[in-house]
Parts: sequence; C-alpha cells; structure tokens
Amino acid sequence: MPRTVARAEPRRRLTWPPGSPQVGIHLGVAGGLLKAARRARQIGATALQIFSDNPTAWRRRSEPPPDAARFVAYCAAEGINPVAIHASYLINLAGIAEPFAGQSLAGLIHEVQRAPAYGASLVNTHIGSHRGEGPEAGLRLISARVASVLAETPPGVRLVLENSSGGGDSLGSTLEDLARILDAVPGATGSLVFCLDTAHLWGAGYDMTSAANSRRLVDEFDRTVGIDRLQLIHLNDSPLELGAKRDKHEHLGRGLIPLAGLEAIVRHPKLRSVAMIMETAGSTEPSDEKRMDDLRALAGVEKP
Repeated sequence: MPRTVARAEPRRRLTWPPGSPQVGIHLGVAGGLLKAARRARQIGATALQIFSDNPTAWRRRSEPPPDAARFVAYCAAEGINPVAIHASYLINLAGIAEPFAGQSLAGLIHEVQRAPAYGASLVNTHIGSHRGEGPEAGLRLISARVASVLAETPPGVRLVLENSSGGGDSLGSTLEDLARILDAVPGATGSLVFCLDTAHLWGAGYDMTSAANSRRLVDEFDRTVGIDRLQLIHLNDSPLELGAKRDKHEHLGRGLIPLAGLEAIVRHPKLRSVAMIMETAGSTEPSDEKRMDDLRALAGVEKP
C-alpha cells in the first residue's frame, strides 16, 4: 500500500495588523545576505536595513555578493519590505576638501545604482559636515551633490537624507535644514526623502519627554518638510542627555528618551506608511529577538 506523505502547511508571511508600520532592524551581512534575511524573518522583522559593503572604507565591491538574487527573492516572498541600504559612514555631502569630496559623490552614486541588485528601495546617508567652511557653503554643496546623485538614481530607488545630532560642524540637525536642502535641490521629486533618527533628534534638542511633545514634533516635520517626504525612522534610544549634540544609540527603554515619547512616534497615525528600523542590533544582550519583542510591545501588536 503506497505511503501517504503529509504535506507541510504553507508558512505564513509576516504581517502586522492593517495600519501598522513596517518595522525591523539593522542586521550585519558578514555571514551572507540570505542568512541576514532569514534572521530578520525569524525575529519577526517586516523591514530590514543592511550595509552593501564595508561602511568604513571607500573601496566598494565591483559586483553584488553571490547570494544577492536569492536574498531579493526571499525578502519578496516573506514580505520583508522595504529593504534599506545604509551608505558608507565616510560619505560627506558638505565637504569641500579633495579627494574626499569626489569620493563621497562617487560613493553615494555607486550605492544608489547598486541598490536594485539588493532589492533595496531606500539608500540612507548621513548628510555630513561643512568642516569649517560655514553652514551656508555646506548647504549649497549638499544641494548640488544631492541633485547630481538623483540624476544617477535608477527608478524605484529613493535617496534618504538622515538628520544629525548637531555636533561640531555637522549639518541637517534641524527640520529647517532639511527643508532648505529640499527647497534648494532643483526639480527634487519623490526620489529625495528623509530619515529621522530619534536618538539624533534627542541629541539635537528635540524634546520627546512626553507623548504630546513627540506628536508635536511629527506635526512640525509635516509643516516644515512634508510628511510625504518622511520614508524612514531610525528608532533608537539614547544614553545621553537631551541636547547633548552627540550621536550614541541605546536599545529602546534602556536610555533617557521616555518610552511614552517613543511610543507616540511608533503609533502616530501619520507615520503608518513609514518604515521603522532599530539600529542597536548585535549578539550581546538584549538579543535581536528581544529587541523586536520590545518594539512590538511599544507598537501594541502581537508577534506575527
């Protein structure tokens, strides 16, 4: 009598309740892209951020990793979307000194052009520092270089400028800075969008000590820049005092930003289409899975 082989139940895709944002974590890819994607699914992430290459080096790989196509297919099948690439930390869109200015422009163009091979629709970059040349000169350089990058950006990819914490000569620490960059880029379309890092906002002096303050901050961004231009939030706590003008991340609930202020960001109705990524991933405690559990608790949704 032939033996009947039981069919495995199809695995359910990771989804959150309607109206919930896509949320996830930044994961390393030293073990391979596909391993990172599988780890993201295992811990319940529905969005993922990665580095496409060494974030502290100018040299970039000439071809995507061998498992890039399988990574793209896996993320699409499992509903991990968006995939964001964080560009190299060396990029400075406001610098004037060569060869670094040219390397920054070429490096960011490389990132946006390579993004489709990773299935990435967002390429996030720090804005940079004017290095003593003055804010006005720095903002002019940023706008010109952003325009050059956008001219080389393939369809379906968005360039994401991230706010800074405001230390030293860095630019982009205020919402007004972001609005000025947007206004100064000739013919800026939907391909230019922004990321708000909550630890950077806190460092720059934006008060999130209460839910009401965080809601006012979101409304201020909407008035100043436009909520349609906000496509990514780096959801990080900070161990530093409000207005410290420094960039240091801590896991949610373990820093000085009150959970009520962070919760108001995660649950804000204007941000339901904005991907939220934690940048405190690592092998030490708390584990990646615990971090995702904490984020789900903050958002008020059960594990999918």
